[in-house]
Amino acid sequence: MTVPTLETPRLILTQNCQEDWPLFLQLERDPDVLRYISDQRSEEELRNRFARRLPVWSKLSEQWLGLTVKEKKSGIKIGMHGFMPMWQPYRQAELGYSFLPDWHGHGYASEATRAVIEFAFAICGFHKLTATVTSGNNESVKLLQKVGFLQEGCLRDNFIIGGNWYDDLKFGLLERDRK
Repeated sequence: MTVPTLETPRLILTQNCQEDWPLFLQLERDPDVLRYISDQRSEEELRNRFARRLPVWSKLSEQWLGLTVKEKKSGIKIGMHGFMPMWQPYRQAELGYSFLPDWHGHGYASEATRAVIEFAFAICGFHKLTATVTSGNNESVKLLQKVGFLQEGCLRDNFIIGGNWYDDLKFGLLERDRK
């Protein structure tokens, strides 16, 4: 499947390409971005993770659809978005995103998320989108709730970052419930 360019009033989302490596690396090296995502990874591991987002994607893939988010007005790449399909047998996908800290608080993440939700449901035909948020990441919780996700559960002490245990908050959005 050819992934179309997704456009919103202020953003353009395109499938990751090799030229997006510097942004991916910048996101993966920024302590503010990683605070609720993971510990630092080696550059080799990051290159492998990025390379897995580059092949041709389809909803039957077992790889992330990686999308680079660019502000239209400036042309600056501000973040990455996308989802990991789990098509068989339940037509679900797990949503994920990260944005450079300078671009937080301006509504770009929710604008991009709405475009990705529309693509996943209307074009790809998914039944449900899920998202996992590390406890304490209140901004991400607010974002998901703003675009219609409901918290469906909490997995206690499910993830370790910096040697500390965190709960994983599980969110879901059904196609019929989207805003």
